[in-house]
Amino acid sequence: MKDNVVAPLAPVTTEGSLADLPVRNARENPTETAFSRKTPSGGWTHVTWAQFADDVTAVARGLVAAGIGPGDRVALMSRTRYEWTLVDFAAWSAGAVVVPIYETSSAEQVQWILSDSDTHLAVVETDAHRATVEQVRGDLPSLRDVVTIEGGGLDALREQGREVADADLAARRSGLDRSSVATIIYTSGTTGRPKGCELTHGNFLDLVENAIEKLGQVVLTDNASTLLFLPLAHVFARFIEVLCVAGKARMGHSADIKTLLDDFAGFQPTFVLAVPRVFEKIFNSAEAKASAEGKGKIFLRAATVAIAYSEALDTGGPGLGLRVQHAVFDRLVYGKLRAAMGGHVRYAVSGGAPLGTRLGHFYRGIGVVILEGYGLTETTAPVAVNTPDKIKIGTVGPPLPGTGVRIADDGEILLKGVGVFTRYHDNPTATADAIVDGWFHTGDIGEMDDDGYLRITGRKKEILVTAGGKNVAPAVLEDRLRSHPLVSQCIVVGDQKPFVGVLLTLDEEMWPLWAKSHGVEGVSLEQARTHPKVLEALQEAVDRANDAVSKAESIRKFSVLPGDFTEANGYLTPSLKLKRNVVMKDFGDEVEKLYA
Repeated sequence: MKDNVVAPLAPVTTEGSLADLPVRNARENPTETAFSRKTPSGGWTHVTWAQFADDVTAVARGLVAAGIGPGDRVALMSRTRYEWTLVDFAAWSAGAVVVPIYETSSAEQVQWILSDSDTHLAVVETDAHRATVEQVRGDLPSLRDVVTIEGGGLDALREQGREVADADLAARRSGLDRSSVATIIYTSGTTGRPKGCELTHGNFLDLVENAIEKLGQVVLTDNASTLLFLPLAHVFARFIEVLCVAGKARMGHSADIKTLLDDFAGFQPTFVLAVPRVFEKIFNSAEAKASAEGKGKIFLRAATVAIAYSEALDTGGPGLGLRVQHAVFDRLVYGKLRAAMGGHVRYAVSGGAPLGTRLGHFYRGIGVVILEGYGLTETTAPVAVNTPDKIKIGTVGPPLPGTGVRIADDGEILLKGVGVFTRYHDNPTATADAIVDGWFHTGDIGEMDDDGYLRITGRKKEILVTAGGKNVAPAVLEDRLRSHPLVSQCIVVGDQKPFVGVLLTLDEEMWPLWAKSHGVEGVSLEQARTHPKVLEALQEAVDRANDAVSKAESIRKFSVLPGDFTEANGYLTPSLKLKRNVVMKDFGDEVEKLYA
């Protein structure tokens, strides 16, 4: 076993709750901008801390008037928007427990989460979401009411709560401490029915306070701001939401990925958070656009220089020739990429899946430092993260203060610390299986270097063992394959088979640009699956992926599937994780064809 336990930097206390943050901020910085909200015309309007606190209080009173008692569950089903954060803090101010639901969830998923959590009131964004809840209303005896944001539901709550006394709300807040449950977040459900993780006010506050101590230059700088665009139903975005409110960083919300670049330009964040797929998409889109304009070779040369420049920063610094080339491409290419992200982004936080060294070096080389981290729903998001003072690209950094990481003898990552949950909701068996002798067993495989930096190498349950007895971690190969502009999703196979293979899907958005720049315009996406130029490009992508592994672990054959793996067709979770068991079940015949 190998341990790295880091002592907390923030004072250890049991006092306080998330409900105290809006009140504190309004008292200390009443006129400072807390949130920027996008207007229907495309502009931005600002909300001060005093206005936010008043809004939270008004909605919290409404929840009390609606019969929500201390500890009652309030579900929240919506896209990422200001009202999500408002309802989150209002529910906490009323002493309630928030149960987030992805806005893309099916009626069956909604029924399970609402019934398992014993939810009393649901706040939904649209009439369509309300209809989804109503489909299963008969199976939810505890659900008393559904409030629709776009139907004026929050205004009705504000009106309903006018008669609730300040003393009643103060009593609700004072009844909370850091041991109180703040939220029940349900896991992705990649291997079965989602489990509800009970996270406390202390899990969030203790973790955020220690993260601020370690990442102060990211979130405490003058005019620090971020634009949230990941689903707030995901623990990663939720942690950043609390981080911004605790650190008084300006925050905005963006719900439509199609308008994201416009939103970046208008909001101008100083740091952003995303999953690796977003960073891959930005890179691939830029490469495809440059190729379509006849500038593909320039872009690829610029990318090569950016990566080399970043790598040189870790080995004594770039030489004169590399610095000159970097300066030229900064004017031609890198500056335009930074401008597309709003022009002010210095740091990006990546989590949810391994980023890969190539992308990490590329972004640092263009002037956007990606701080890759690692965490799970059960750990309130990050347990480890690279920090600006010392970055090791390819790792997820050292443990945050107040957190411990242990590498078990079989390579499994075990965790303990201020953000680690204590139990699954009403599921003592799963809790006992997950937490043994005070350590949470993640199911992830990793290794730790001599500086205590953690590297994720795979999932314990996803390790393939070939017929020849070779252990293969799919993540290494899959991450590299998805970096190719043509590849949308992939799944590496080969368990108990003579060699490793892979099933690929093509990226529908990237296809027109790639086709234009490679002289195959007019070829449909379906025809592309068997087109010689496409197969040649995919083989090159496979060859590059194989550079990362030994010959015994390398991919020997691949197949291009029709369609794609998406959340809509049930092959991806809302956090874009692949449901391997579902894919393997439905595409078993395609797998067997690889070995025919």
